[in-house]
Amino acid sequence: MWRSIPVLALLAPLMTVPAQANDPTGEWRVEEGTAHVRTVICDGRLWGVIAWEQKPGVDAENPDSRLRGRPILGIPIVLGMKQVRPDKWEGPIYNARNGNTYEAKITLKGPDSLEVEGCLWQGWLCGGQDWTRVKPPPPPPGLVGSAPKPDLCLRLGVGTGTGSGAGRPQQRGLKQ
Repeated sequence: MWRSIPVLALLAPLMTVPAQANDPTGEWRVEEGTAHVRTVICDGRLWGVIAWEQKPGVDAENPDSRLRGRPILGIPIVLGMKQVRPDKWEGPIYNARNGNTYEAKITLKGPDSLEVEGCLWQGWLCGGQDWTRVKPPPPPPGLVGSAPKPDLCLRLGVGTGTGSGAGRPQQRGLKQ
């Protein structure tokens, strides 16, 4: 009995699995590197907006003609996905390139990797890509703390009683 304790003490670090921070929130680079998506959890659901784009674009294909031509920067594309496992979320995702909304799955493959898969026709035709976490830049020398970030959930209208308003978020747009 006593002999097994030192062996267990030596093996304990090998037996413990590092706690994967099943955290899909943060900023993610899309597979092509042309945009970043900032994701947050609002009211228990995963949301994401375009936070950076390599080349400014417009939402030319939006099904709501009033929103066509608005800048893509800042529009919601991950639309309130529900967590179905500790590392997986399912729900709608908007593609500003073609104006379509797809049923999608996002799976956290590791602390810095998301697998994003969108499907048509009830899952018969699927496509996807891998997103990688964008590391935040270090703070400038001498700066302690950081400026507060605006609450993205409030800008999305989620958790304020207005998130269930008419139209989908990609059609409503962000609140200013």
